[in-house]
Amino acid sequence: MRTFILLCLLITSAFATFAQQPDVEKRLIDLGLQLPPNQKPLANYVKAVRSGNLVFLSGQGPASMDGKLIAGKVGRDLTIEQGYDAARLTGLSLLSSLKEEIGDLNKVKRIVKVLGMVNCPENFTEHPKVINGFSDLMVAVFGEKGKHARSAVGMNSLPFNIPVEIEMVVEVEN
Repeated sequence: MRTFILLCLLITSAFATFAQQPDVEKRLIDLGLQLPPNQKPLANYVKAVRSGNLVFLSGQGPASMDGKLIAGKVGRDLTIEQGYDAARLTGLSLLSSLKEEIGDLNKVKRIVKVLGMVNCPENFTEHPKVINGFSDLMVAVFGEKGKHARSAVGMNSLPFNIPVEIEMVVEVEN
């Protein structure tokens, strides 16, 4: 009888945990966010490659909803706050590519690894503050599953003079 009661408690706990998982699409709406249309790659590559239950997303930069790329060096042409916003926009673009690859963002088990590159002058040292725009978005959308390992580095230049380029690795359900 004791084993049966423990099993019932375990099952109840599992269902309660499952029921508490937020619907990612609803969470985006609640946050007032909209995913941009997924743009085609700008060269000879693909935006996402799935290997087993990992999805590797190519580096992307910030674009407005009409697909126009945002440009400028953070710390010269753009403020840290504008760089933060650019990193956030880049996160939405990456989520759009991820959704196209896996069909449903609720399949995300964990944002695993992120590489954030900041287009900046050589004396700029606030790269983490800029890439926080991306990281804060992932946690806002996915909660604990959005916390990730990360590198934030400075670059002398990025393609098309975009202020940030971000790539990520995501674990998804099979």
